[in-house]
Amino acid sequence: MPHTHRPTQLIDSSHSSEVSSPGHDTDAPLDADGVDRRNFLSCMAWVGTGLLWTISGGVPSSSRLGAQAPKKGELFFMQISDSHIGFDKAANNDVTATLRAAIDKINALKVQPAFLLHTGDITQLSKPSEFDTADQVLREARTGKTFYVPGEHDVSVDGGASYLQRYGKDAQKTRDGGGWYSFDHSGVHFMGLVNVLNLKAGGLGSLGAEQLEWIERDVKHLSSSTPIVVFAHVPLWSVYPAWGWGTDDGARALGYLKRFGSVTVLNGHIHQTMQKVEGNVAFHTALSTAFPQPRPGTAPSPGPMVVPAGQLADVLGVREVHYVPSNRHLAVVDHTLSGNSPDAAFAAGEAAARAHAPAAAAVAGAAGANDVSIDNFAFNPKIVTIAAGSKLTWRNRDDVPHRIQSTNNRFAPSQVLDTKATYSVSFPDGGEFPYFCSIHPVMQGKVVVTR
Repeated sequence: MPHTHRPTQLIDSSHSSEVSSPGHDTDAPLDADGVDRRNFLSCMAWVGTGLLWTISGGVPSSSRLGAQAPKKGELFFMQISDSHIGFDKAANNDVTATLRAAIDKINALKVQPAFLLHTGDITQLSKPSEFDTADQVLREARTGKTFYVPGEHDVSVDGGASYLQRYGKDAQKTRDGGGWYSFDHSGVHFMGLVNVLNLKAGGLGSLGAEQLEWIERDVKHLSSSTPIVVFAHVPLWSVYPAWGWGTDDGARALGYLKRFGSVTVLNGHIHQTMQKVEGNVAFHTALSTAFPQPRPGTAPSPGPMVVPAGQLADVLGVREVHYVPSNRHLAVVDHTLSGNSPDAAFAAGEAAARAHAPAAAAVAGAAGANDVSIDNFAFNPKIVTIAAGSKLTWRNRDDVPHRIQSTNNRFAPSQVLDTKATYSVSFPDGGEFPYFCSIHPVMQGKVVVTR
């Protein structure tokens, strides 16, 4: 699995850059979580509502929308991600409009992409009405086909049954859901993977043994010269495990692709763009069409980030990436929609999130003895002690949904808890009852019941 403290290229938000890894300070100190924060953040940049992907000579690259027409024999397609239709909080109270803006930008291209890839979290709460709205907007795209993979928000209510009914016609079906599939286009092999089902307490995204075996079988017949594009919701590499940004068994999946000369991995989930190249594999994450999230470690937790009024366009934009065959470097140019640098808006949003943390902690700390507050992607208190026969209530204060799940199935799981929703459980017997959020499994807590 790649390490975030040794990025292989720098991202420069103002001009093209071609800097290889030997130029980095590999002796920079690491944080307790093993991340070199300075070099880690240097390989990050924000882009906008869509990336235009082009494959020429078997090598995928991305470019600024409309900057260049595809050459004869090239395949190009669009990636969009994390639409979160149904979200209506302060970070963006009209996510349908911003998704439509992304589609309008694609439709404005003189030459249309061959297809769209949506890398998950189509909806906020997996509601039929949310899927309906997303479908309506995406059907406005002039390109003829959209391929999907689910995000955790698309499977949180029914284990992905509704998602599969709509989008899983050609996908693998399994007892636990499934949904993965592959297809070929213009000599390129695409693999849509699912790493948001059957998540374990304290874990990251997960592919599971059955899907891993399928990956091995799926590529066995391919020539090693075949370009591979993998797309999934949660990053396949460990971006920031403390926030759940990675996939537990991603390294094993990538192991089956070592013999291929060109492998590109496209993900969403973290609502910001990062690029990393490890050997034959290029990793890319995309920005949401709905709202930004803080950069790793710059705020108390992940989640929808509010930027100052009038600065939303500063954190939405487009990215131009060129592959240079002669030296295998990536040349990167970022363009915000406003033309302004994104730094001020990022810093302001992250500072506001940090400033909010003490007030949130005070509210959580003022909760009753038999209450657990959910705020900043954490249970507070993490360990709560109550008397046998008492009832415990969880209260969601986050702007995103959570779901309470007993680690060892000793009490019934909650429904998906949206903002301000509560869930209560009575504990008649003594003992310890560990639990976690089944949507965001890095969130863990424990109920200690005394007699």
